[in-house]
Amino acid sequence: MTAARIISWHSDPSVPAFAPPPGAVDAHCHVFGPMAQFPFSANAKYLPDDAGPERLFALRDRLGFARNVIVQASCHGTDNRAALNAIAQSQGQARGVAVVDPAISDGELEALHAGGIRGVRFNFLKRLVDAAPRDRFLEIARRIKPLGWHVVVYFEADMLADLRPFLDALPTLVVVDHMGRPDVSQGPGGADMTAFRALLDSRDDIWTKVTCPDRLDPKGPPWRDFAAATAPLVADYPDRVLWGTDWPHPNMQDAVPDDGRLVDMIPRLAPTAELQQKLLVTNPMRLYWSEAD
Repeated sequence: MTAARIISWHSDPSVPAFAPPPGAVDAHCHVFGPMAQFPFSANAKYLPDDAGPERLFALRDRLGFARNVIVQASCHGTDNRAALNAIAQSQGQARGVAVVDPAISDGELEALHAGGIRGVRFNFLKRLVDAAPRDRFLEIARRIKPLGWHVVVYFEADMLADLRPFLDALPTLVVVDHMGRPDVSQGPGGADMTAFRALLDSRDDIWTKVTCPDRLDPKGPPWRDFAAATAPLVADYPDRVLWGTDWPHPNMQDAVPDDGRLVDMIPRLAPTAELQQKLLVTNPMRLYWSEAD
């Protein structure tokens, strides 16, 4: 089993030329294990090597960031202990997004909140999860609303039309991972981005993460198609965008991105200091650290 474990992160990422503003937040990253302490789910679709909090926080410092939002990785299923462990080691500099069993108790939700969780993730990618029960997800969303949490939704562009009734029914603020994975080669006016903009326009409490050029732009660095398709979104919805590395880049072992180069994409997405401040500081702080610590 050990031989089958995969490494999807760069062993020596470059130091970016772009310096993030003070207090910048990497608002989408993960931890894997350590497996000996936090075993992976029996239903995991991939088996990564350990990528724990020490490595994550070292990368944070190398890239010039101050805080992290740790999103539960699908390989850990609904066991959020690895993410909670990382948050506990962050000295208040990390918050998290959990994946929960629909049968979770109110007491368990409150314990997650005390541990730094501020949202739940609903994953609709069939290659990563076996089931995505929309009715159960809506019930979870209703139950987390009193905690002030939000819902993070992960889907692909061809799922959006079918998901619209579900998304419309969510009673909380919604954050869409990776812009719903549009075909960025279509450009900013392509069918995928046009449909996604219609979703954003339907509610002023739908946000998105302008993340993962390494996943979405098959032409590879310097990810020109991604920048061209995404920068107009940042300009038009500046108060509803987040950015993150996606470290340790699950399932990207065959095309491992350099995290320093990912950071250097930021000025191409948010070319002004004002946009960069909103993307990297104001927006994630409002969503994850709005209450006094």
